[in-house]
Amino acid sequence: MHLFADTLKWRVLVVGVLIAGALTGGAFGAYQWYASPAQVADASYQTPEEADAYVRFDMEIFDIITREYWQAADEGELAELYRLALMKARGTTEEILLSPDRAGTAKMLAAAINGTSAENLKNLAVDLGIIVLANLAPQGRNGLLSEKDEQTFRDNANNVDRSRDLYETLGVESGAPVAAVAEAFEEKKAALEKEGTPEAETRLAEAEYAKSVLTNETTKVVYDEAKIEPSLVSRVMGGTLYINLSQVTPGTFNEFIGTLEKTARMPELTSLILDLRGNIGGTLDFAKYLLALFVGPNQYAFDLLRHGELIVERTPAIARIPALETFKEIAILTDEMTQSTAELTASMLKRRNLARVVGTKTRGWGSVENTYPIKTEIAEGEKYSVLLVNSLTLREDNEPIETRGVDPDIDVSAPDWREKLRSELRSSSLIRAIQELIR
Repeated sequence: MHLFADTLKWRVLVVGVLIAGALTGGAFGAYQWYASPAQVADASYQTPEEADAYVRFDMEIFDIITREYWQAADEGELAELYRLALMKARGTTEEILLSPDRAGTAKMLAAAINGTSAENLKNLAVDLGIIVLANLAPQGRNGLLSEKDEQTFRDNANNVDRSRDLYETLGVESGAPVAAVAEAFEEKKAALEKEGTPEAETRLAEAEYAKSVLTNETTKVVYDEAKIEPSLVSRVMGGTLYINLSQVTPGTFNEFIGTLEKTARMPELTSLILDLRGNIGGTLDFAKYLLALFVGPNQYAFDLLRHGELIVERTPAIARIPALETFKEIAILTDEMTQSTAELTASMLKRRNLARVVGTKTRGWGSVENTYPIKTEIAEGEKYSVLLVNSLTLREDNEPIETRGVDPDIDVSAPDWREKLRSELRSSSLIRAIQELIR
């Protein structure tokens, strides 16, 4: 076991371009939302310089990194990163760090703020935080988020689209019962089919999707509570149940359970495909909840790497379900865009010999992020939080998934993959389904 061989080292790489809004895109790793007392800044100032809100703002970031970052932060290295980041933010050729520690960093920031015009103080404080966080490994996973940025990040992670309302699409009141939704859809369908234009066809497809979400009790409850849209689609392929997961949201587990309940009385289904190709990840807990369905509660699930130590994650208090026992063989499909929680799920089931992984090596995006609020306000009504990698996921050989990915049992990039598929799997239905899905 080589836990630390080639693991990413956080280092000073100060970015060449300032990031306008930290992280507002759709890329994310596994995430956990939680609050803890450690996230709240101490009301007393650790140094006299922190009586200034701008100094205090960036020193809060310093403390969050020291406390929550996945690698144990060296105070001297972090102080040096602040020095170089300050040079970049101010456009200077030198900044004086009187001592390579937290206190020296606060003094350096205070001197810089004293030399900055009042109208530029907020930009300096924000830019400094952005540059520091952008230079923590893995690059691109850590950032400074405004409230709007954080909401966007959470919405992307949870598959929430605030630009549309599915009830409005069908012309019914929010929370309308299933019967009213179904009736409204039929009326809308008749009108749009009569209209017969390309635009009407598009609107009909949108209406059909809204109806599929709002007439399914499982997905309707999740949408009504949090506007989270489904992340799972399924179909029967001969004797194989095919489940496709586009990402992992707080509603995915219940969607999975609901799918199994629907097919529980179909004894002809003896194999299962879990398609994780293109899955961008999401809620970390999904992996151990899924495993609990196979092995029961309080069983080893996986390890996380944090501050050089292994954190053991176990399955929650959820009983095994008989429906899964009907699947004699399970295949997981992966590709180079399978990332984060999806990678961990594949590795976890592979370790337990519960499934065969078929496809190509996964992306190698093995970080777990969380957001940590910054208490100090540097502009009235504006709040910020730090998005930070707080641990790395490990694959079945206890090496970090980060940069390595998860290797398939059957690599479809090999010329003989079909022969290997037939030699390693017994179910003819499963083999046919995989060959149909991977062309």
